[in-house]
Amino acid sequence: MQKVLAVAALACWGAAFGTAPAQQKANKRAEAKPAAPAVAPAASKKGAAASSDQNEGQLRYAYEFTQPQFNPHLIRIEHDAAGRGKISFERRDDTEPLVEPLEISPAALERIKGAWDALDFLDSEISYQAEQQFPHLGTMRLRMTAGGRDRIAEFNWTHDPHASALVKEYRRLGDQQLFVFEIGLARQYQPSESVKLIKRLEYLVEHGGLSDAAQMLPFLRELSTDERIPLIPRNHVGRLLKKLEPDE
Repeated sequence: MQKVLAVAALACWGAAFGTAPAQQKANKRAEAKPAAPAVAPAASKKGAAASSDQNEGQLRYAYEFTQPQFNPHLIRIEHDAAGRGKISFERRDDTEPLVEPLEISPAALERIKGAWDALDFLDSEISYQAEQQFPHLGTMRLRMTAGGRDRIAEFNWTHDPHASALVKEYRRLGDQQLFVFEIGLARQYQPSESVKLIKRLEYLVEHGGLSDAAQMLPFLRELSTDERIPLIPRNHVGRLLKKLEPDE
């Protein structure tokens, strides 16, 4: 889910000089008038926009969840300010991570960036780890880089509302992308697996566990008519679509 724009600025400087009157004696040097005050450089609107775009282009965000007893036992999400990046899964039976491209929906990205901004992450030294320790629930790691600045925060439980909101958004994003990946495998190689995968999807829908349900609609419509999937899960997807599709 990388652009760098140059910053432009316009500067305007002026100075005025004068000579003494003509009737002044020739051997007397003319006094120069004081130079007019310099006009401070002012960035144009275009330059300000370019500067903002440059800062956005340098920002990189990352979230990682690890718990050796879970499957997948590692989920890593990396993206830029536009929501483009990649998501990685590590599962017990896989010899290497599964990496998929990622494009976060505008609605989800707005919530994610809002949580990052509320944390003031790069300028903060706050530890988000609560006094209680719950390592069995997994470890979360947040990272942000901008230019030469880089900060990582790690915790297994937090009472910070913004850190908690951010982790929740990334968890939803990970669950949504994991479903898309696994149902894709089921369609090609193990159609019978789609039964339990659709049940998991139903759980996510009922508990607000999707990053962006609207983003999933085209994919779910495709699933509902895919004859590689058994009829029962296809009908189940159809019922979920009725819940998710906006009323016309």
